[in-house]
Amino acid sequence: MTIAESLNLGCLCSTLQPDLLRSGLATPGDDADWADQFAAKRPHLFSATPVFISSADFRMLESSVAALHRVSALRGYTAAALQRAPGIAAHDFGPQGAFMGYDFHLAAGGPRLIEINTNAGGALLHAAAARAHRACCTSLDRQFGAPADLDHFDALVFEMFLSEWRAQRGAAPLRTVAIVDDEPEGQYLAPEFELARRLFEGRGIRAVVADPRELEWRSGALWHPAWPETPVDLVYNRLTDFYLAEGAHAALREAYAGAAVVLTPHPRAHALHADKRNLVALSNDALLASWHVADADRTLLRSVVPRTQPVTSEAAPALWEQRRHLFFKPVAGHGSKRAYRGDKLTRRVWSEITQGGFVAQALVPPSERVVDVDGAPTRLKLDIRAYAYRGHIQLLAARTYSGQTTNFRTPGGGFSPVVVLPSLPHTPDVEAMNAATASAYDC
Repeated sequence: MTIAESLNLGCLCSTLQPDLLRSGLATPGDDADWADQFAAKRPHLFSATPVFISSADFRMLESSVAALHRVSALRGYTAAALQRAPGIAAHDFGPQGAFMGYDFHLAAGGPRLIEINTNAGGALLHAAAARAHRACCTSLDRQFGAPADLDHFDALVFEMFLSEWRAQRGAAPLRTVAIVDDEPEGQYLAPEFELARRLFEGRGIRAVVADPRELEWRSGALWHPAWPETPVDLVYNRLTDFYLAEGAHAALREAYAGAAVVLTPHPRAHALHADKRNLVALSNDALLASWHVADADRTLLRSVVPRTQPVTSEAAPALWEQRRHLFFKPVAGHGSKRAYRGDKLTRRVWSEITQGGFVAQALVPPSERVVDVDGAPTRLKLDIRAYAYRGHIQLLAARTYSGQTTNFRTPGGGFSPVVVLPSLPHTPDVEAMNAATASAYDC
């Protein structure tokens, strides 16, 4: 085992400081019970236990995200992705898409890409929790939250949104932001909408959390009742109707298509990155070569992207026979919905999958983290999410869980800070390293 694996399976450290988390989520003037109510309703959102990764895995994560972003900008790749998408994805107004999420499993040979998501949720919440973990272990402060400076993460996020605004509007002032999702108060990550609102308001930008049905398209602008005299300038989009096809999203769709509002992330970003059919292309080396992907990037992607293929009626018999080594995902899925491990499939579910709209990805089992659950060491699965913008990682988060997919319903699980272990000049004594790290974490 590597040092990181040894620590993940052997160190039962608990570093979350609940009082610091509550104070980090609160601001003056808040309802005094807000943070407590938040924690009570979402008891498994944050894990008390950090996850360790090696510096080599971290470097590979950085290189992979950068390579994936470069490939997505190539003419051949873009043309193929947009050909599969609705026409609304063809609009290119300049913004790249805020809060990209690249999800990985850690395999013996390094990170393996599981999927890419637009509007990846949880970054602001996770950063607040990571700060509350970090305070436990000042001697290892710099390893928490890599590569972000957690104390300035909100400023980094604000600059990301300003960059999105300037890409479409240049030097015009940003005045108003709507953070939009269906029935936002009922969403599991609803507290993050409030954190985003505060982030903008604290920098002089008027902001509101809104249901899309509150928006109105008239006189060539998008309006919200909060500002009768000023239209909405920018929408931070948390909808999972990625192409704005639903009737409730008509006003936003018209404003976006008419370039009357800056929308981020947007339909084009989903088509270029998050459609699971892109994984088929990214794991096809010959196709990448035909698009003139650089040799170094192709070598990296051969290692990082598990082979993925579309589920078709012709391929169905062979895929059924190979199902124990495959993971099946809907091409436009999100949040692990309707995603299935092949060895768990029933004939009924298989009949639904073979109707179309799914891909089959080579199964990469997740690595594990041992956590303390009511005094008992418990093995949980883990994945690593890289929040990124324009091909650069902003923040790493681990998610620990039991079951087939990430769920935020597992005792002891949830968002975990990622601790990147420093590079070592020689092969260390693992037991000594474990003891030293355990001492630093007081576990």
